[in-house]
Amino acid sequence: MGATLRGGEPSAMDAVRLRRVNRRLAQGMGGELADLYKASRAKSPREAYRRPGRRHFLNRLAADIRRPGFAMVIAETDHPVGCAFGFPIRGDGFRWPGFDGALPHGIGQFTASGSVFAITDLLVRPHPQDQDVARRLQERLLTDQQAALGATLVDRTDHPTLTALRCWGWQDVAEICRPSSATVLRVLVLPVGEPTDARVEGPAHEAWTRWRG
Repeated sequence: MGATLRGGEPSAMDAVRLRRVNRRLAQGMGGELADLYKASRAKSPREAYRRPGRRHFLNRLAADIRRPGFAMVIAETDHPVGCAFGFPIRGDGFRWPGFDGALPHGIGQFTASGSVFAITDLLVRPHPQDQDVARRLQERLLTDQQAALGATLVDRTDHPTLTALRCWGWQDVAEICRPSSATVLRVLVLPVGEPTDARVEGPAHEAWTRWRG
């Protein structure tokens, strides 16, 4: 998951509106969303080189679209400027591959009730207000799904995304390593409808107050 927090043209996100997108529309928007993915990761040439490419994103999007309960919200002006999508985690499905730690106290009740929604990607075109658009997208997606808890995975080296999410109230609960690569990911959760200073208890919790890492 990633949200780019960089500058751009002030007019690019004027009158941004949010819209729910169903599976069929999401499939038809593959090219536009891949362009958005590329633009949202337009950082330094070195970082761009390290990021998975357009085809990887499209394959992952196609896999997510097939998941039960898939949902997407897009932000748009006269073209897409951001999107967030994911799927609900049922029963005890919170366990991602490579996760072998103890879940913080309280998460079990959310997973048992089927009220956890995993945001698998959050993309925003670079702009001075892109952090606000990203926050609105995640809130709308979780609210529409009536989720009690949001969950997401972030590369632990993606400091801009991690610091932004922590500022919005997301909490670190664990760290996992994907079996197919050496990538280490942070597991973050967001209690929906709770004050931003609310905390899910757990030994892995860290208090972060900085906006930039």
